[in-house]
Parts: sequence; C-alpha cells; structure tokens
Amino acid sequence: MSLNHIRPWRNIYRRKSRQIMVGNVPVGGDAPITVQTMTNTLTTDASATIKQIIAATEAGADIVRVSVPDPESAAAMKEICRESPVPIVADIHFHYKRGIEAAEAGAACLRINPGNIGDEKRVKEVIKAARDNNCSIRIGVNAGSLEKHLLDKYGEPCPDAMVESGLDHIKILQDNDFHEFKISCKASDVFMATAAYQKLAEATDAPIHLGITEAGGLTTGTIKSAIGMGNLLWAGIGDTIRVSLSADPVEEVKVGYEILKSLGLRHRGVNIISCPSCARQGFDVIKTVEILEDRLAHIKTPMSLSIIGCVVNGPGEALMTDVGFTGGGAGAGMVYLAGKQSHKLDNAAMVEHIVEQVETRAQLIEKEALEAVED
Repeated sequence: MSLNHIRPWRNIYRRKSRQIMVGNVPVGGDAPITVQTMTNTLTTDASATIKQIIAATEAGADIVRVSVPDPESAAAMKEICRESPVPIVADIHFHYKRGIEAAEAGAACLRINPGNIGDEKRVKEVIKAARDNNCSIRIGVNAGSLEKHLLDKYGEPCPDAMVESGLDHIKILQDNDFHEFKISCKASDVFMATAAYQKLAEATDAPIHLGITEAGGLTTGTIKSAIGMGNLLWAGIGDTIRVSLSADPVEEVKVGYEILKSLGLRHRGVNIISCPSCARQGFDVIKTVEILEDRLAHIKTPMSLSIIGCVVNGPGEALMTDVGFTGGGAGAGMVYLAGKQSHKLDNAAMVEHIVEQVETRAQLIEKEALEAVED
C-alpha cells in the first residue's frame, strides 16, 4: 500500500526517459525499475548457465546478462536464450563479431563497451545485427576501460571522460537511426560513478542502467551499491539496476530488490522489519529472523512482517505491518494481524505460526488483487 498521497516526503520523482524493450521487458519511461544480474558460469556450459539463470529468475531477476567471450560461447547462446525464462543480455568486449553472433542466437540486448569494441565501422556492424534481430543495445562505459584518446585528454578516468565516451557512442547509434538503447557509466569508486550518472542524466533521455562496478564481496559490495545507487535512485535517476558482487548472482538480485524496496520503488516478497535485539528481548530475535527469511523466501506477494523483541517499539511497528510478533514475558508474545492486536502465542510455536499467518495473508492479498482486476 502506498502512503505517498498523504506523506509527500516519501515521493521520488523519477527522471523522464525514453522507453525501450529488452525482449518482452520494458525499460525506462514509466516501467518499473528492473533488476538484473549476470551469470558467472562458463557460457559454454549451457546447462549450468541455464540453471543459474533460472535460480536468478526465481529470486526475482527481470533480465540476466551472459558473457560471450569466444565463438564457442556464442554458439551456446542459442540454447541459453531459448531456454531462459527472462531476456538475455549478451556481454560483448573486444570482439564485435561476438555481438553479431549473439544477436543471431537470440539475445534480447547487446552490451558493448565503447572502450574496447573497436572503431565506428565495427559498431555499425553490431547496430545492423541488432536491428536485423530485434535487439536493443546497452552502451556500457566503464572507468577502468576508457578509450585512450579520452585518457590522454583528461589525464585519468573521471566523470567527464566517462560521460563523453557514452555520448560519443550515443551519437554513433543515433546517426545510424538506432534508438533502442540504454546506457551506463560505471566505476568502482562511488563518488566517480554517482557524479558520472548525474551528468549523464542531464545530457540524454536514454534509459539509464545503474551499477557500482566491481563493488566487492557481499557485505562491502552491498554497502557501496546501496550508497551509490541508493542516492541516484532517490534522486529519480535509474531505470534498471545491477548490483555487482563477488557472490552468488542470486545474492545480487536479493540486494537489488532490497535497495528498491527500501525506497518504495519495487515491492516483492516479505519485507521483514526486525530489531537488532538487546537484553530486553523476549526471544532470540536474530535466530528467528534468520529462520523466517529462509522459510518465507518463496513468498512473492508484497507484504510486511515485524519481528520485534520487546514492547518498546514492537506494538508501534506491528500497527504498520501485515503480520507482527512482539516479544513479551513468560515465554510468550503478542501476534498482530493487519495492524491490530490479535492473540497471544508461546515463543516455541512462533515460527510455524508466523509462517502460516504470512502464507494465509499472502493468499488473501492475491485474491483481493485478482478480484479487483476482474471488477
């Protein structure tokens, strides 16, 4: 439920961008901000790659990117694209012919890096392949692989150099009457990336793909991505995102959704509101939340659950959630349903009961949504 109509300070006014299609997924315009990840299997192992794509899709990925470094990988893309439940972006570096082959194999989008794709003649051939095969293109600028002439001009990677690289390649696409493109300006440095994206957002109406590249491991990368992308998203910049982690791609999807959910930009699954716990807790909050996150991972319906250890903030938080449990005394706590106090419950039965209540509530929400559509 959105409270923006009564709480205007919660509003995020998204930058107006053109809308393109990545396969059957709209990106930009008024479309929801999409969540992407990238496989890390060998692309030549089509079975393993497809398995990873399916796992990412089940976690909520809207689009998945696959690296195409050699002819053998390009050949495997035909099976991968055919079996994937979501559109596939072919990640192309150095070898423009891989982009042509990937387009012919069924990729929905081609990611090309201005810093290593080659001269304008090669880019034109990639554009032709994209047009002939109904592909979109992502211009993927990276601070770590800028063109030599820009490094000579600016002396080092910087936001101005990144944006100039991107705009130069936008011009190539537009000069060839190709407009189904999005763009990114990634850097591992949060300040550089955010400054580049801010400049880029003012210079073009193309959909923007956000990312803090090479952000690090699960904890470090999550923090850097949340700070960098969170600030940009809060400012209304960004149409699709990828959280770059040295971790399982499923974790990238989870973190991406959490960033969007925290800003009210996407709603999927159970949002667990829980306290860090202290000596006042009436049950083991940390262990309980860990178990519930796993037990409720299958729920896709947007809803909220509060798990609070004591009555300091528990009742207040529960009033604003679909399901809530607040710790009390003597081995029991209070269950809240739809923001109202419902019944007492022994701590020993808490997990199973909460899972049951959440599943029941999810079914009710889905039923009400279906009835609303039918009416």
